[in-house]
Amino acid sequence: MKRGIVQRVVVRVVPFFAAWLLRIWFATCRVTVHGADFRRMADERKNAVIAAFWHYSLFYVFYHLRTDSAAVLVSASEDGDYIAALAENLNFTTVRGSRNRKGLRALKELINCLKRGENIGIVADGSQGPPLVVQSGAILMASRTGCPILPLAWSSSRYLTFRSWDRTVIPLPFSHIHFYYGEPYSVPPGLGGDEIELHRNLLEKRMNALYHQSWSLYETEKH
Repeated sequence: MKRGIVQRVVVRVVPFFAAWLLRIWFATCRVTVHGADFRRMADERKNAVIAAFWHYSLFYVFYHLRTDSAAVLVSASEDGDYIAALAENLNFTTVRGSRNRKGLRALKELINCLKRGENIGIVADGSQGPPLVVQSGAILMASRTGCPILPLAWSSSRYLTFRSWDRTVIPLPFSHIHFYYGEPYSVPPGLGGDEIELHRNLLEKRMNALYHQSWSLYETEKH
């Protein structure tokens, strides 16, 4: 009982301070945005947008897009509680779910968000990976709603890398960040079976090309 209360307090307090630390930390960085025309193309469409990014980039993506109104998909795991609270402290709404827990319900909720005209953000390689491999969720949602997928990537001149499955990256203070918007990707309605896999593979190639393009600025790759 006491442990449960303590856990709930920690989940509220730690992400709150982490969000403010990220605001101060990242405000010292110099940012160059690439592909702004692609962002405008997505914004000018009547439909909402599915922003797709790799798990390694999650923390800076949340910060960079903090002024946008969007719902983001976060794992239903206990670790996901902290990510969800952090996202909410950076002005996002959250939908909880993953492949193994509440995944179908979360997918339906995100589709409803898109149909209401709300933008969403999704980690393309999911909460458990493998890294840089697109899962089918974004393709399914785009097919059911007609909303375009907007690929995102970023790189940094100096960064910290965590020893996690995705090798999560945090830009260091006073580093130079290059943030990339990719060309919006649309899929036909009513996809199923092999067609989903075809478009999943095409989106993966586009997102990895954007990833390689961003990190090639420093003649290195994070993975």
